[in-house]
Order: sequence, then C-alpha cells, then structure tokens
Amino acid sequence: MGDGTRIEHDSMGEIEVPADALWGAQTQRAVQNFPISGQRLPLSLIKGLVWVKWAAARTNATLGILETSVSQAIVEACEEVLAWTNDDQFPIDIYQTGSGTSSNMNVNEVLAHLASAHLGREVLPNDHVNASQSSNDVFPTALHLGVLLELTKVLVPALSRLAESLESKADEFAGVVKSGRTHLMDATPITLGQEFSGYAAAIRKAIARIEIAKDDVGEVPLGGTAVGTGLNAPPGFADGVLTTLREHLGVPIREAENHFEAHGARDGIVSLSGALKTLAMGYYKIANDLRWMSSGPRCGLGEIHLPDLQPGSSIMPGKVNPVVPEAMCQVVARVVGNDATIAFGGAAGNFELNVMQPIIGVAVLDSIHILATIAEAMADKCVSGIVANVERCRTYALSSPSIGTSLNPYIGYEQAAKVIKEALATDKDLRTVVLEKGLLTEAEVDVALDVMAMTKGGIIR
Repeated sequence: MGDGTRIEHDSMGEIEVPADALWGAQTQRAVQNFPISGQRLPLSLIKGLVWVKWAAARTNATLGILETSVSQAIVEACEEVLAWTNDDQFPIDIYQTGSGTSSNMNVNEVLAHLASAHLGREVLPNDHVNASQSSNDVFPTALHLGVLLELTKVLVPALSRLAESLESKADEFAGVVKSGRTHLMDATPITLGQEFSGYAAAIRKAIARIEIAKDDVGEVPLGGTAVGTGLNAPPGFADGVLTTLREHLGVPIREAENHFEAHGARDGIVSLSGALKTLAMGYYKIANDLRWMSSGPRCGLGEIHLPDLQPGSSIMPGKVNPVVPEAMCQVVARVVGNDATIAFGGAAGNFELNVMQPIIGVAVLDSIHILATIAEAMADKCVSGIVANVERCRTYALSSPSIGTSLNPYIGYEQAAKVIKEALATDKDLRTVVLEKGLLTEAEVDVALDVMAMTKGGIIR
C-alpha cells in the first residue's frame, strides 16, 4: 500500500484508493479507466441519484428488504450528501460507461461509507444502498429527476422573470411609435411596446412547451431493474420510491407504463431538448433585435439604449457593446450543439439499454443551466434598463416610405406607389408629395398618415 492510500476490494480483486476518499474500488477503477476530459457529472445529476437512494432506502425498509437501522443510516448519509455544494467525492469523468454504472456505484460507495460511520457497522454499496435496483433503471431515473428539479426550480422561474421584465417594457413602450421592418427593410409602423409584447409572448410559449415536455420526462424506468422485467425488485418498490419523491420534492415523476420502452429509449429527454432548442431560437431573435435596435450610437438605428455594463473596446475609448445579448447568442449556439448531442445519444438505444446516458444527461442539464442563467442576466442586466429613443423612433416611422400603404384606400395601390417613388427620388416626405399632386386635402392626408393610428390595424378614415 502506497503513502496516502488504503486497500479496497470488489469482485475483481484489490485496488489502492486515496486514504481520504469516501469512494471504494469500483469508483477507483472508473477513475483510472476514464481519464478523458477532466469534467465531472453535474452535481444536479449526482443529487438525483442520491434522492433515489434516499427514497429507496426508506421504501426497502417498509418492504422488509432492509433492516430499519440500515435504512436509517443510508437515509442520514443521503441527507448529508444532499447538503454538499461540491463534487469532490464524485470524480468520475463524464465520458464513462454508457449506462452510468460507474457513477451509480460511486454514489453507492460514498453513501455506504458514510452510512457505515453512522451505524457503527458495515453497510454495503451493492447489497444495501443498491438494494432492489440496477444502474439500468436507477441512472435514467436519477437523470430524469435531476432534470425535473432543474426545470421546476431553476429554468421556469428564470423564464418567468424574463417574461415579466419584457411585459413591463411592453407596457412602458406602448406609446412609442416606430418603423416596422420586414426583410430588414422599412415597413408599416408598429409600437416598440408591440415588439416587446411579442418577445414576452415567445418566452411564455416556451414555458408552456417545457411544461408539456415535463410530462414525458416524468415517466421513468425505476422498478424494471436490469432489462425491464423487474428481476430482484419487490412488488411495490418503484411505486413506493416514486410516491415518496413526488410527495417530498413536488415533481411529476411516475413509473413507466412500459418498462421495455423506458429502458431502451430516452425519448422524453430528446423531446425536452427540442423544446429547449425552440426556446433558444426565441432567445436568438430577441437578442439580435435588441442588438439591431441599439446599434449606433451615431451610425446605427439607435432606437433604444441598452444599459452600459462595461467598456467595449481595448483600443476605442468610450465604446460600449451589447454584451448581454451577445452572450445570449453564444448560449444559443451551445444549446443547439447540446441538442445535436442529445439527439445522437438518444438514437443509441440498443435493445434494452441506451448506452449514451451520461453524455445525454450532461448535455440536457447544461442547456437548462445556461438557458436559465442567461435569462436572469437578460432580465436584470439588460431588459430592465432599456431606454427608448422616442424621437428617433417616431422620426423613422414618419420617414418610412411604407407608411404610404395607408394611402391605398384613398388613392389606390398604383397611385400610392408613384407617390412613394417620387418622395424617395426627390427626398420629400409623403405628405408633401400628396398635397403637391392635389390627391388629398390636408385634413385627409393627416388622417391617412397618422402613424400611431396605423399600429392599431384597420382602414384609417
């Protein structure tokens, strides 16, 4: 035995483990086998595993599988780990066995070590902590549970905060008329408030899609053990565990209707990832619209001003950039990449097991995390401080040749087109050209070219 190590053993024999590590032999073998990226599973996934072990220990005691004292020791160990804020005892690389068995055993060994200390006698990782379970049903269940918790407690609240911030600005900017744009070209007028209401609605719709996707994610394979048949799991085990988790954590988790589908596929996560990617597309539209509207300050659109957060250039003094929208665009790129990983991983359901579950979990939890944190940054550091350049917005609205659309009911499409072309060629405003041609009276043209009235739809008379 080397300095600072101890000897642990498993079914393959003995192996040296760091003396201060809470894990055992199987974890150590995985650490040595997978020195791939240096990245570890998200703590939210590890804690998903620990929550399953917590509920399983309680249920196994109720069913007579575990002694009450052993069950209580495991429960206390789980609660100790759930209070941790670091992952020092969970060192296995994200690129590992595709079932997540290495990480499941890592959690089993850490909990067994702690439970043994609580109880004063040996608690075993396989026979006690993993009782009535298999990595093949526990790891995906923990993955889905971790995702449900992150969606419920992190992402949806962050999205609601962003939607509220956008809705507040929609109200504030309700009277700010500006030029609409289609194909990045001048279009008929719109209010800045109407644009922001569209952004808010996109986020609200994204929340609704995520809530729908959560229903699929809530169906888990626990109770199917190795291949879906439930071998070694007593009747009532899965129901007991999931009922306990559902009541304690308030998440919609339930046993799969068909364990063979639930073992071989991660379609619920693939579907959720699609909803997350759709949210990301909404982010990209919002972020780029804000970048365009705030461009300038002299040579761009300059319709709005974003909060000044930091210097924008190492060489150009006074330059300030739209840094939060730019960060949001980069988040979108990552989420699209994660979705591709999840889709590819989801296709790896070979017979009774998907063998890319760790990377699926890493990718979906990463998407959830960064979509939530950028939503908070956008709400608090960008949207809440946006100021409208009211006069410039109105000037653009009045200058847009597309307001000539409202002349159609008065002078017809072709005559309106001639007026617009002449206005552009002579650099005159539409009102002047209409009056010079004697097409309408002053009263009529002022009604026809009322830009605020144009934002309300209908024919102006």
